[in-house]
Amino acid sequence: MCARDNLSGASHSQEQPTPAQVTTAVEAFRMLSDPTRLRLMWLLSSGEYDVGSLAEALGAPRPSVSQHLAKLRLAGLVDTRREGRHVRYRARDSHVRALIAEALSHADHELSGRPRHD
Repeated sequence: MCARDNLSGASHSQEQPTPAQVTTAVEAFRMLSDPTRLRLMWLLSSGEYDVGSLAEALGAPRPSVSQHLAKLRLAGLVDTRREGRHVRYRARDSHVRALIAEALSHADHELSGRPRHD
């Protein structure tokens, strides 16, 4: 079947993404292509953390973690909440959490050789 056949029967949910959607998605993937940022997002997908806790969990220098968090926040992947003198970070929403979970689940299938599923 050729791509033209797939497009001719496309429903509303299968329409081509807009240039802005593609640009935003590419930026999100670019942010997640760094191992430290992906590990940060995995942690932030399960709860809220401050910079010190994240640095300790990753065994990474606090300034480095802070810089990664700033990039993730600018990319719209992370939200913050002030709690006294501390800023707590978390994955922005369920879409971001699902993206992280799916990416790591895909990696697990690739590495384990388990059968693929739809």
